[in-house]
Amino acid sequence: MLFPLSYSIFFFSLMMGTLLSISSSSWFGAWIGLELNLLSFIPLISLKKNYFLSEAALKYFLIQALASTIIIMSSCLIFFSIKIPSFLLLMSLLMKLGAAPFHFWFPQVMEGLSWLQAMILMTIQKLAPMYLISYLMYKTLFIHFIAISAIISSLVGALGGLNTMSLRKLMAFSSINHMSWMLVAISINEILWSLYFFFYSIISTSVVMIFFFCQAYTISDLLNSKFSGPLLSLSIPMSFLSLGGLPPFSGFIPKWMMIQVLVMNNAEFILFFLLFSSLLTLYFYLRLLMPFILLSAPLLSLNLKSNPNPFFFSISLFSMFNMLGLLLPLPFLMY
Repeated sequence: MLFPLSYSIFFFSLMMGTLLSISSSSWFGAWIGLELNLLSFIPLISLKKNYFLSEAALKYFLIQALASTIIIMSSCLIFFSIKIPSFLLLMSLLMKLGAAPFHFWFPQVMEGLSWLQAMILMTIQKLAPMYLISYLMYKTLFIHFIAISAIISSLVGALGGLNTMSLRKLMAFSSINHMSWMLVAISINEILWSLYFFFYSIISTSVVMIFFFCQAYTISDLLNSKFSGPLLSLSIPMSFLSLGGLPPFSGFIPKWMMIQVLVMNNAEFILFFLLFSSLLTLYFYLRLLMPFILLSAPLLSLNLKSNPNPFFFSISLFSMFNMLGLLLPLPFLMY
């Protein structure tokens, strides 16, 4: 389901709301940008009169409206107090972000979205709250709270995806797990989390594009897809292994940098939870890939004629990005 041309204005205003929040010099201006972003994404969710889309739009609106109410209340109280309003701002931004312990709404909303809408929710909608959280990293208390949220997010994202067969919920819990790495990176270095977010966005987009092309919403849909070909059979394992952070794929590069920075900062306790959760996420990625590889082995035959589709070109571009890890780690080895 592609967006109609008339909905491009909502996507444009969504991007403008994100840029307004990032570039604002006050919390009131950031709140206006977040509200513009919210009111632009609701029409994109309610693209068709569908029960699941309407339910997802209502859930998303209620949660985001609650977080926005806390933000505007905190920005009004910031002149009378210092600690409590700032702490409320941090919690409301984590709620907008879908990070633990305020993650309860994220898998439920993802379950009712199409893949293109889910791609926007996993990437663009997370940009403004993370930038605003980085502006609050001037107190030790906030850094400790972010570290606790990152540990809980890593465990929730890893354990939540073990027993699910829905690909949208799988990507939701994967996003929560990757959010733990980005939250830790926010508390350390602004450039580091921006780089991690860039890699995460490209790799997640490559996985979502494959699911969108195959029209797969469950694991059985992916195995029984009518679309086949050597390119698709190679793109799915590479994209998933790169999303899981397995070397030498591109998804391992930002994690490798995070490991080095955490070791240099003597943060082995947080690093243990992050690596343990990454191991669990890699397990359910491999659990998804093993039957696909075994049942789809004949698709790798060179005599098979695949269906020509212009969408193959975009899939191949993102798949090539997932393989850039074979060359890019060389400068880090010399570091």
